[in-house]
Amino acid sequence: MIENKPDTAASWVDPDDAPELTDDWFARADQHHDGRLVKRGRPPLAQPKLHINIRLDADVVDRLKADGPGWQSRANALLRKAMGL
Repeated sequence: MIENKPDTAASWVDPDDAPELTDDWFARADQHHDGRLVKRGRPPLAQPKLHINIRLDADVVDRLKADGPGWQSRANALLRKAMGL
């Protein structure tokens, strides 16, 4: 047996051995607080960013991308600064 390869025979589980999904199981799957369902994930932002299309000169985009990941956030910060926001 190859050392890096897991033993699939030992890790395989027969799907017929899966537990039955009852109403009780589904009731415990959702989280509730004061009788209200708690949504999972990141909460919505008060002012979410908008997805837009904008045409910029290639040299401007190349310069922004040259500094690495996060170039769109840097472009946003530059626009905010230029507009006095």
